[in-house]
Amino acid sequence: MKTLIYLIIGIFFGIVMYKSEAASWFRIYEMFEFGAFHMYGIIGSALVIGVVGVQIIKRNKVKALGGQEMALKPKAMSVSRYIIGGILFGLGWALAGACPGPMYVLAGAGYASILIVIFGALLGTFVYGLLKNKLPH
Repeated sequence: MKTLIYLIIGIFFGIVMYKSEAASWFRIYEMFEFGAFHMYGIIGSALVIGVVGVQIIKRNKVKALGGQEMALKPKAMSVSRYIIGGILFGLGWALAGACPGPMYVLAGAGYASILIVIFGALLGTFVYGLLKNKLPH
């Protein structure tokens, strides 16, 4: 039952992403050229909703669906982690024209060429898993 709920939420999220043009290569290109506010508005509103949501979770001690305590542990601050990771993520996003969420939206919309990008993302995640102990964190 829980899987069905997640599937329905994912489909709804995909429809919203597609209809808002957040999965549009043109909109992403436009954002990287600082040509329009559209994507910055979407990302900014998601950021605000995320910050408010985390504060609600922390202040009201909200429990997870299974009843266990939700613990948000702070990550160690490291310049190399954020600079190198941010550059790699940004380059991948700019080259592919999609970040991880919209990749699956584009696949669902019938853009078969995005499957190459999804394969590359999965391969990159696998390689990171192999090398993570040797990388700066």
